[in-house]
Amino acid sequence: KTLLKTVQDIDDYTDKAQVQKRIPLNENAITDKLANVRGAVVMAFPMGLPEWDLAKVSLDSSIDGLKMTGVANEILDPCTASLWVAGKEFQRTQLVSDRLGKNEKTKVIGKLTKPGSGPPVREAAVTEGERKAMMAHYFKRQEDLKRLAESNEDDYLGSSWADPKAMKRNLQGVEQIKAPGLQF
Repeated sequence: KTLLKTVQDIDDYTDKAQVQKRIPLNENAITDKLANVRGAVVMAFPMGLPEWDLAKVSLDSSIDGLKMTGVANEILDPCTASLWVAGKEFQRTQLVSDRLGKNEKTKVIGKLTKPGSGPPVREAAVTEGERKAMMAHYFKRQEDLKRLAESNEDDYLGSSWADPKAMKRNLQGVEQIKAPGLQF
């Protein structure tokens, strides 16, 4: 229980939501949180973990020790990593303000890649929720069109969009007036 709580604590600290809240990451805080995880692992496994266990390798070794794990492809060298913004690579000597301007309200999403690996994959223009909403809308529209195509009767003539005098009533401002015996 303690181990899960400490891991959740470090996950919350490094979550993307912290960026939206404008809370910066601090190296000392990350070091403290990793020390808490190490302590929780010692409490959970008092006899210690085997040498080959990924948790032990991750917590006890440096970045070089992680080369044999599956995280090795995600580790970037800070001295050689490339910064990409809007499909263009920044040069190491170039300031971000030189390329993007000094407007403090500008929101920029940048990505770091290994040198020589080319530009990172673009993010989808439409989110998953938007895509589902569009698919539901188009499905509903397609069903309506099918229903209209199958209907041989003049059901659609009762619709407001099929009224030939709608424009005239709208321009005269009598569209919403309903009185028995009056016909416009």
